[in-house]
Amino acid sequence: MPQFALVIDLNVCVGCHACAVNCKEWNTQASFGPLSDYDPYGREPHGVWFNRVLTYETGEFPHTQVFHLPKSCLHCQDAPCVPVCPTGASYKREQDGIVLVNYDDCIGCKLCSWNCPYGCREFDEIDKVMKKCTLCIDRIYDETLPPEHRKPACVLTCPAKARFFGDIEDPQSEAYRAIKERNAFVLLPGAETRPANHYLPKRETRIDLSEFEDRLLRSDNPLFAEILRRSRGSGVFGDTSEEVM
Repeated sequence: MPQFALVIDLNVCVGCHACAVNCKEWNTQASFGPLSDYDPYGREPHGVWFNRVLTYETGEFPHTQVFHLPKSCLHCQDAPCVPVCPTGASYKREQDGIVLVNYDDCIGCKLCSWNCPYGCREFDEIDKVMKKCTLCIDRIYDETLPPEHRKPACVLTCPAKARFFGDIEDPQSEAYRAIKERNAFVLLPGAETRPANHYLPKRETRIDLSEFEDRLLRSDNPLFAEILRRSRGSGVFGDTSEEVM
């Protein structure tokens, strides 16, 4: 059976949040919107977001690594949110494996969110219903759009091309090939939910700044002119006793 999903390359993601912002924009105006904002101009603005980007730092200074983890509904093949819904509002489509919520039947009991081990459901305090990523189902089946645009908004907007979309059961799809060829993994495999969304692992990157010393010390680089001024005499960049022009 088909299973549509996202594959996200953690080695490429730069944490720019473009995916989250474009997701918010598209789904606020589309048939599954709007995505409410609460107190947007107050001290603690928050709201409904289908896609969130989490950032983590590992290691100890100076040997640290930063990686970004975009997270949205994983469209689990054994979705634990579906059987606990007392009204049947949460359901999984047979034709493409996408997990959706019927807002007309949702009573806002939040049982589905409590049963999701990934925390990927969002309760809309204004509409009083549970909302979640739909994989932009209103885009991917819209025949008025060019075929290359029939993808989730987050995939289309990613400047680093860190996202793939497709049927992970179809050997011809880009998503399937990425999973098979690049050692993809899923979140919390012990939860036995069989997430459809996969991640490509981040590879450790090491850069020797000494290779770029000539660029760091260029006097016409305004970014590093201030650094050189402050470090004058410290020996961090060698002899910096001369005035930076």
